[in-house]
Amino acid sequence: MSDTVDPAIVGALIAVRGNAYAPYSEHPVGAMVESASGARFFGANVEVAHYKGLCAEASAIAAMISAGERRLHAVYVIGPGAHRCTPCGDCRQRIREFAGADTQIYVLDAEGKLLKRYTIDELLPDAFGPENLSHWNL
Repeated sequence: MSDTVDPAIVGALIAVRGNAYAPYSEHPVGAMVESASGARFFGANVEVAHYKGLCAEASAIAAMISAGERRLHAVYVIGPGAHRCTPCGDCRQRIREFAGADTQIYVLDAEGKLLKRYTIDELLPDAFGPENLSHWNL
């Protein structure tokens, strides 16, 4: 696995992370999702006083859905430190909703170095998805 991520993606992730609103945790996170069409959508975490905020991944996915896209090709997450800032459980489920088996999730350190790459099955094994609903037509 190469630890090099396109510098343009890294720059955009650092910029969006800089827009995060994280006064309570002081843990700004940026995310970018790339849809199946190749369009890119960005998001930052947004905290609120009652602690039920919006994660960066959820923000980016919401932008993708709002633009009419429905399939994730790739997800990039950048946190503020040297440690892995992997998607939380809620975001893993949200990614699962729009991911395919080939969707890649990239976790970067604060400087943009790739720390680890995952598939959704690695992040959320045996996940419940739309196909588990009896009324869902696939």
